[in-house]
Amino acid sequence: MKWALLSVWDKKGIIELAQVLAELKYNIMSSGGTGKALAGAGVKFTEVSSYTGFPEMMDGRVKTLHPKVHGGLLGRRQIDDAVMAKHGISRIDLLVVNLYPFEAMLQKELNLESMIEYIDVGGPTMIRAAAKNYKDVAVVVDPEDYPEIIHAIRSDGISADERFRLAKKAFARTAAYDAAISNYLYRLDSPFPETFTVQFSHGRALRYGENPHQLAAVYGSRGIAGTEPLQGKQMSYNNYLDVNAGAALLREFDEPAAVIVKHNNPCGVATSQDILDAYLTAREVDPVSAYGSVACLNREVTRRTAEEICKTYVEVIVAPSFSRDSLEVMKKKETMRVLPLPQRSESDEIRTIDGGVLTQRTPPYQEHWQVITDRDPSADEMKALQLAWKVCRHTKSNTIIFADRNRTLGIGAGQMSRVDSAKIAIAKACAPLKGSAVASDAFLPFPDTLEVAAAAGATALVQPGGSIRDKEVIEAANRLHMAMVFTGVRYFRH
Repeated sequence: MKWALLSVWDKKGIIELAQVLAELKYNIMSSGGTGKALAGAGVKFTEVSSYTGFPEMMDGRVKTLHPKVHGGLLGRRQIDDAVMAKHGISRIDLLVVNLYPFEAMLQKELNLESMIEYIDVGGPTMIRAAAKNYKDVAVVVDPEDYPEIIHAIRSDGISADERFRLAKKAFARTAAYDAAISNYLYRLDSPFPETFTVQFSHGRALRYGENPHQLAAVYGSRGIAGTEPLQGKQMSYNNYLDVNAGAALLREFDEPAAVIVKHNNPCGVATSQDILDAYLTAREVDPVSAYGSVACLNREVTRRTAEEICKTYVEVIVAPSFSRDSLEVMKKKETMRVLPLPQRSESDEIRTIDGGVLTQRTPPYQEHWQVITDRDPSADEMKALQLAWKVCRHTKSNTIIFADRNRTLGIGAGQMSRVDSAKIAIAKACAPLKGSAVASDAFLPFPDTLEVAAAAGATALVQPGGSIRDKEVIEAANRLHMAMVFTGVRYFRH
């Protein structure tokens, strides 16, 4: 008869699996909480302590750490049979284990003494033993795999290929578990660990990377990385980058808003009382750049909005939801990706560089808006400054943004010179800039950018401040009768 060892923290589906195993004449071994659950359901099993001859001890810290357990998992068929028989070790053919919920407990902000008790020892040890011996033992670490296991054991048994797949998944699980523990312990006395270990699952190959000659994949099961289109072609590498940029900016707005993104920069942003109007206004800020863009909306897409979206070439449309009628309309754009806007998944930013990675975290902080000129911004100017500043935070440096109360008017992004960014924004302006507001992602080192903006018609400017020449810039603003606000916070994006 075959043996199955069941030892799980998450009891989801374990009774149903155990009942099938019992029906198919497996000997079931278990202990602790899993054993109580099986007993409560009337499933017969052998206690681990009865099998090993040693009781559970040390408040359950030691129960499966025994040669009769690990010998049953590691014993090689036809090679170790004699030694197993000599020591009364039964072959364990199926191991079903999931671990103490260390990662989940991290969210509860428990003290170190409490967290230590959620470090599983026996579970990972058994998993590694069974996975090493995958040619003879199937190891299951995820309840989502139970239906497939049930189907297999009801038919021809668990195949070699399936055991190998399960082993890879098992090693990935123990690697992630140990990474969480390592990162937690290191961070007790430092914001960033000396050794930083990360793991992302749900990997999917992409057609190519930024360019057709590059290979690429996406990893992640949450947020944008884990969201699949409702229709259209497979998401591309560049699509993911643009959606990520657009969603980050879109989340700055509570009112109906539309963000059009091209090559990781916004090319049009607008707000309105109506999402259709917001979309049309954002698109018209720079209709040439909007061709082949990613459009992000923070309200449901209705039929009328879908019809407008379909009048031009949009790579991806992102929104919290889509009406049934809108989805019918967008079907005629067979290649356009229709992507639900997911909840934000908080995490540190990680970027690769030659030989390693850079990581950064944005903690809660407070901007301090301070009018530092003789003239205060008017209500309209303040509204425009706030919109421009939101867009500025999500545009590549150096950036200069012109805006009115409801939309961006001109965007200059990614230039080595701040003055050049201003000139590009002016050249691309979708409307006269008289009375507009301007935002700069970093301080103005000289008055020249302000002077260029004023000459174009801007009457208010927001910037972080902090230059050694702030006094000169303030004097220039007063001379030009511009209102200027310092925020105290810089927003470089590289």
